[in-house]
Amino acid sequence: MIYLLIAAGLALLLFGGEAVVRGSVALADRLGVSPLIVGLTIVGFGTSLPELVVSVNAALSGSPGIAVGNVIGSNIANSMLILGVGALILPIAVAPQAVRRDALCMVAATLVFVGLGLTGGLVWWHGALLVCVLCCYILGTVWQDTRTQDAAADLHRNDAGEPGFARLHTGLVFAIVVAGICAVVVGAEWLVDGATTVARQIGVPDEVIGLTLVAIGTSLPELATAVVAAYRGHPDVCVGNVLGSNIFNLFGIAGVTALFAPLPFSAQIIGFDLWAMLGATLLLLPFMLTGLRISRLEGAVLAVLYGTYVTAVFLGWGSRIAGAVTGAS
Repeated sequence: MIYLLIAAGLALLLFGGEAVVRGSVALADRLGVSPLIVGLTIVGFGTSLPELVVSVNAALSGSPGIAVGNVIGSNIANSMLILGVGALILPIAVAPQAVRRDALCMVAATLVFVGLGLTGGLVWWHGALLVCVLCCYILGTVWQDTRTQDAAADLHRNDAGEPGFARLHTGLVFAIVVAGICAVVVGAEWLVDGATTVARQIGVPDEVIGLTLVAIGTSLPELATAVVAAYRGHPDVCVGNVLGSNIFNLFGIAGVTALFAPLPFSAQIIGFDLWAMLGATLLLLPFMLTGLRISRLEGAVLAVLYGTYVTAVFLGWGSRIAGAVTGAS
């Protein structure tokens, strides 16, 4: 029964997040909102909505390990699993000028998050700082893209290019958005409750469930976007979505969650998973800055690396590595 609850929670997160994104894009279009702003805010926030609701719910439910693991695990899944799957469908190549700024911002966000994590966790003022930086990033990007109309601006507009509910009545579209939000909230509660119960039954730490099962589940909207974009021959949308989602996760999701409850980082998170996330981020940097193509073979390597990481976490290798590093220091 508990596994059925988890599956139902994942399904509600996926379909609810999709309804929120597509419906919000349609509403924004009818209100005359720029596709650039839609791509940076509604789509970026919408695809990260499952992570936000799950993390806040977990933190308030007394399971901060799930919240922390969800943020870190989602970024690792984005960088390796989602781009890997996208490259398996269609080799990924993007113009460096289109992604250079966001790629460097993603690396900077990762470094800031790692630095804060090494202090032992996040508290409310860390959260406030992260949210403020995210707002500055969004406002600065909108301002620059509006002025320059460069390749990066085109990429952010393309992020909002997926069809919404253009032919439906505005009232019905609004109802779909509200229903999607409700589905995400309910799905997040079911997923957190189910995952926490399973973790305690089998003796697995909360952060392990957050790093793997919960992170993969909340990353399904990004995975769906990557698959659709690859099949339609738009790998740039896939890359833009991953970059935006990673930045939102680190500054928005972790920041907002820390405003509600402190987020302590376990020894495994500090000694292993933070560095795994940083490594996955830096692994993508040469492709983002030089225009090198992520071939199908390299996509397979990314997917295998992600599978190896998940296996290491489940088998406890991560905690052993963290313990060895701590003992050596």
